[in-house]
Amino acid sequence: MPLVSIKDIARDVGVSTTTVSFVLNGKAREKRISAEMKGRIEEAAQRLNYRPNEVARGLRTGQSHTLALFVEDISNPFFAHLARHVEQEAYQSGYTVMFCSTENEASKANRLLFLMQHRQMDGFIIVPTPGMQQEVEDLVSKGKPVVLVDRHFPDLDICHVTIDNREGARSAVALLASKGYRKVGMVTLASQQIQMLEREQGYLEALEAHGIEFHGGRILRLPSDATDHLATANILEMIRREKDMDAIFFTTNFLGVSGLEAIRVASKRIPADLAVVSFDDSVLFRLGSPSISVVSQPIREMGYAAVRLILGMIRKEPMPQKKFIFSPELQVREST
Repeated sequence: MPLVSIKDIARDVGVSTTTVSFVLNGKAREKRISAEMKGRIEEAAQRLNYRPNEVARGLRTGQSHTLALFVEDISNPFFAHLARHVEQEAYQSGYTVMFCSTENEASKANRLLFLMQHRQMDGFIIVPTPGMQQEVEDLVSKGKPVVLVDRHFPDLDICHVTIDNREGARSAVALLASKGYRKVGMVTLASQQIQMLEREQGYLEALEAHGIEFHGGRILRLPSDATDHLATANILEMIRREKDMDAIFFTTNFLGVSGLEAIRVASKRIPADLAVVSFDDSVLFRLGSPSISVVSQPIREMGYAAVRLILGMIRKEPMPQKKFIFSPELQVREST
């Protein structure tokens, strides 16, 4: 069935294509088109099942009403929830969202960024990877609206939405200290990304604040591209080596999941043998037995803030606040 054009609507109503175009683009009042004529054109468009050509409209207006969202891994519960809330908020404002998973690889992220720039995205919401800083900076220099989420580049003055990672890590260790645990280990990523550095810094600050002795053997830094199998094997080796360790703080939820598997393989009981706290929540942590204490991020609020920022930039509205730093929430469960 051929697509209906504005020419078909104009022929049906008996008016010019220019009049139809004004009505369908919301300019009826501006062009002093009567309410009666506006109604006739809209009725004909609906009856003929007219669908606008978004590509052509984008070429005329310079806007596609589409946002690009780059996340690390759409299968990760944190990023999946973030994407859902971004999409919901964008949809309420008449925007659609295209998702990209970078797998935290700079080469893939930069290739996707290049492709999205040529698909007329109105704005970019990005969870940046290591090695992506120059490309993000170039995007901003071209006047493209950009908002970073979850992490940012400290030496770039770019709109971003993050949480207080140091406070989140400090609260996790403070919980363990309050329960009497004194040999607290940490499993994190060997990454220079700001959120990982801040979580490790918070862990170290909390050890000192609570008089807990620092022990280098109780810190495990895994490669950022470590598989689940490799992560589990290395955590298991740490548990077996550090026999007196009584608690572990995991700085991401996927490390926490690998940690639970390693603890099971080591035949350790939670929390009798090892207490556990993880950054970021998941269904497994809530519904497993025992349930796992977590440092939870306000994902909905973060997603909404990112969309509000990007739309404000697209619309060139005043920006009283360019950076949002949310407070995490400690959720105490059975693992501590």
